[in-house]
Amino acid sequence: MSSPLDLLKARRFGPLFATQFLGAFNDNLFKNALVVLLTFQAAQWTTLSIGVLANLAAGIFILPFFLFSATAGQLADKYDKARVARWTKLLEIVIVLLAGAGFWAHSLELLLAALFLLGLQSTLFGPVKYAILPQHLREEELVGGNALIEAGTFVAILIGTLAGGLLAGIDDGSRWITAACLLVAVLGYWSSLGIPVAPAPEPGLKVNLNPLVETWRNIGFARESRTVFLAILGISWFWLYGALLLAQFPAYAKDVLGGTETGVTLLLGVFTLGIGVGSMLCERLSGKLVEIGLVPLGSIGLTLFGLDLAFASPASPPPAPLGLGALLQAPGTLRVLFDLFGLGLFGGFFIVPLYALMQLRSNPAHRARIIAANNIMNALFMVIGAGAAAALLSGGLSIPTLFAVAALCNAVVALYIYRLVPEFLLRFIVWMLVHSVYRLDKHNVERIPLSGPALLVCNHVSYVDALVITAACRRPIRFVMDHRIFRWPLLSFVFRTARAIPIAPAKEDAALLDKAYDEVAAALAAGELVAIFPEGRLSPDGELGPFRPGTQRILERHPVDVLPMALSGLWDSPFSHKAASLLERLRRLHPLRRIALSVGAPLPALAAEPERLRAQVLELRGSVK
Repeated sequence: MSSPLDLLKARRFGPLFATQFLGAFNDNLFKNALVVLLTFQAAQWTTLSIGVLANLAAGIFILPFFLFSATAGQLADKYDKARVARWTKLLEIVIVLLAGAGFWAHSLELLLAALFLLGLQSTLFGPVKYAILPQHLREEELVGGNALIEAGTFVAILIGTLAGGLLAGIDDGSRWITAACLLVAVLGYWSSLGIPVAPAPEPGLKVNLNPLVETWRNIGFARESRTVFLAILGISWFWLYGALLLAQFPAYAKDVLGGTETGVTLLLGVFTLGIGVGSMLCERLSGKLVEIGLVPLGSIGLTLFGLDLAFASPASPPPAPLGLGALLQAPGTLRVLFDLFGLGLFGGFFIVPLYALMQLRSNPAHRARIIAANNIMNALFMVIGAGAAAALLSGGLSIPTLFAVAALCNAVVALYIYRLVPEFLLRFIVWMLVHSVYRLDKHNVERIPLSGPALLVCNHVSYVDALVITAACRRPIRFVMDHRIFRWPLLSFVFRTARAIPIAPAKEDAALLDKAYDEVAAALAAGELVAIFPEGRLSPDGELGPFRPGTQRILERHPVDVLPMALSGLWDSPFSHKAASLLERLRRLHPLRRIALSVGAPLPALAAEPERLRAQVLELRGSVK
């Protein structure tokens, strides 16, 4: 696929996208139409206050995520996910008919029951839409697929919310709401018929209907991988942060900016546009593979734009409500809109790689149940966020100050997650290096195995060779490197985080040399990738030096396939020996300098002699140093 948009034309993705889009659209159409209808016609339906009704509707819709997510995950792991998707869409049609009966009978109880069942239907479909992606998409398509799902979901929420409000405001709106929801539900079922077969990973699974026991078990599956569980925490935090922002838009537009209903739509539209653009940019910025280095970038943007939104907000609203044109011309409005777009943009950078990471690193046999655990955590975090926001606002906090508090909390949560999993920060540093200093061309990097041990050998041109290779490979690599470079103050954090293996010549530190070979053997035995620079030092002239026999010593203890690799274009960079002084290094610091990494065909251990490896690396490098 040359573009993620091409996935929309593919049967393995297009019908799923349409099904998800129509489902999110229908949920928000009915939910917002019901809230608006009850808000303006409350006396005809109930004696409850408008505020209680709005919060009751929100709570009823989210309750099934707590009660039935665990069951939904089991069903998606036990049955063909395409079949489960069709079941949920048939259920949606029945629910809409129930809602129509509620409108006809003027029964608030039936309408709230339909809202609860719509939440149930979304709960059942949730594990399907994310667990099915790794089954139908290749790894290089996974980021683009998630980006389209996230962008499409937010657009569907926006359009559905607007459509629901419009239909609720016209004469005989209940009939139009029922007809529109029924049409969308039927279209959703029709699109689900096109979803290809997605075989169940555990067809013999016995479904446990106890939500408490199964929820705890699903969370246990998620906790099997530290990275997956922390990705879920990051996703849940994003939904808390985003839901908190969205919930304040009506009051913020009215009481802070002084706008009308169109002002709320404007804020929601700009934020949604930012999410869509950020989600789609993820695919391009990540090189079509899962790049978790974008997550710290996203968290930085979420904090900075959240703080600026608080500072950009006017101290007091205008004396009279402002229409759309007047609101756009009011001082500070454009800055507010820019901040909201930035929040959405960097939110896309934050959320898309986390979803892709969760899918990619989850155990396939438990993937749907892990996603169910994610849905439960998302709902829990959103409820906690809503409660905390309500408590702070009732305590006298202003909405702009609430935004500032949320942004600062975002920074604290991000630092906590990155401290627990330094891999996020490592990938961020690597991503920044490759996208600000260099422009990396990759040739045949798909030859690096996705699993299992291998020994990578490469020429050594600059101090950042290991970082460049790390940027090209999505698997963690254990680098064997000179103990002096390993201890460099600026790079030591990166090398320690990457679990690099320091090594020294026998005449300098024989004990460290033996320890290094022991660590290499243990890493290969554990199925990891190990990389070594067989020249044993940085090239003094850009040429390829003789290969030392260290590779043979490694392969004698643990024979594995060897992949020759070559870096080119780095000799003229500021991090090579060609730059002899600091001034010379600064002079050579050209943004987006083109470099390349080429990977050769793997060699069996018996054929990986130093001279043969050197010849292959030299051939891969070519004439460019």
